[in-house]
Amino acid sequence: MPSVISARVFETACAALLALALSALPAGATSRIKDLANIEGVRQNQLIGYGLVVGLNGTGDTLNNIPFTKQSLQAMLERMGVNIRGATIRTGNVAAVMVTGNLPPFGTQGTRMDVTVSALGDSKNLQGGTLLVTPLLGADGNVYAVAQGSVAIGGFQAEGAAASITRGVPTVGRIANGAIIEREIEFALNRLPNVRLALRNADFTTAKRIAAAVNDFLGVKTAEPIDPSTVQLSIPPEFKGNVVAFLTEIEQLQVDPDLAAKIVIDERSGIIVMGRDVRVATVAVAQGNLTVTISESPQVSQPNPLSRGRTVVTPNSRVGVTEDGKKFALVKDGVSLQQLVDGLNGLGIGPRSLINNTGSMPAKAVMPVINGRPDRELADALTKVSPQAQQKAKATATDFEAMFLNSMFSQMTSGIKGEGPFGDTPGTGVWRSMLTEQYSKSFAKAGGVGISNDVYRTLILQQAHRAS
Repeated sequence: MPSVISARVFETACAALLALALSALPAGATSRIKDLANIEGVRQNQLIGYGLVVGLNGTGDTLNNIPFTKQSLQAMLERMGVNIRGATIRTGNVAAVMVTGNLPPFGTQGTRMDVTVSALGDSKNLQGGTLLVTPLLGADGNVYAVAQGSVAIGGFQAEGAAASITRGVPTVGRIANGAIIEREIEFALNRLPNVRLALRNADFTTAKRIAAAVNDFLGVKTAEPIDPSTVQLSIPPEFKGNVVAFLTEIEQLQVDPDLAAKIVIDERSGIIVMGRDVRVATVAVAQGNLTVTISESPQVSQPNPLSRGRTVVTPNSRVGVTEDGKKFALVKDGVSLQQLVDGLNGLGIGPRSLINNTGSMPAKAVMPVINGRPDRELADALTKVSPQAQQKAKATATDFEAMFLNSMFSQMTSGIKGEGPFGDTPGTGVWRSMLTEQYSKSFAKAGGVGISNDVYRTLILQQAHRAS
């Protein structure tokens, strides 16, 4: 009996240790399908309209300079029963504006939406203004919403006789819930035979994982990746006529997205953004600050008295060169982003120098260039092929070009006789064949004529296709 109890205690302890070990493993960064893809057809629609903002404190359009504001004001007043044709208008409280907004998907009549108001003329400030009734049109020319309300701006402008200050953009404002939807866009979602998911970031692996997650959840094959950015879902029989319930179940599934290693460099602003999957090949980094100092101390040469000479200024320049912070480091193959950043920070490399170093490093995540042109298809394929396979493909492509160049060089030198250290003897052919073989190998390793690049690309794409 005690042995049975001890065995159970031992099994319980082992299970607890196993659970603890599993909990200590790093969890993948999973995301909901809802956060990775959009449902095709469920989207916003852009609206635009032209209107007038009134009530400005003398910061509106200059009517003599902006004719469309004057014409719009006259037409509006005439519709209100006020005839001002031929009269002189000198108001500065009106501004012509463009009103834009996004009609939300499945927006119903009577619901509200936000709009943005932007000055169209020479108005300096829209603060305190009120947008008059403005119809908002879609791409088909129909009116889908009507906007009106007080304009709220995020900036301001103040000026005096000799100075002025402006913060933000006072000529652009926003009206929260400022438009009422008047027309709906018909979209019969529940009657669709199939639904397509559009990935926000196109990726073959992510599309395949989304389809696998949906099929595993439903137990039948209803999802199929069509391309890197689209996954088609066939509506199961139990969800016919109730697509909303089907999508509610699907969009909550967790998927581990596959993100390509990426480096974004903005030299103008000095910003570098690197993804967590970036790895670099072996590279040596040397860092030092070279300071060149030039000092000028001119000397004046005075002539002797009564010598009829002239005063001459003699330049005296001193140039000094100092080099501080001489550091040299080796970055090994496969180093992670954190290790790379820590190492470069240890060398005292700032953002500007880091941009230059990063651009010159043989980074594995950099977009490959084939024959002078970036190849995005090859970049996606390289993520699916192991580094060892990439090296073999590169060696095979180089050997193939070397064979081609060897044949070409042999044909070029076949008609030349009597040249070489052996004269016109049988040994000349052996020597010449060895020479052309060495020339072709060296030429191919140096880049060749581009044949190896095309062969390498073809081999990588074939291996990536078999891996997927």
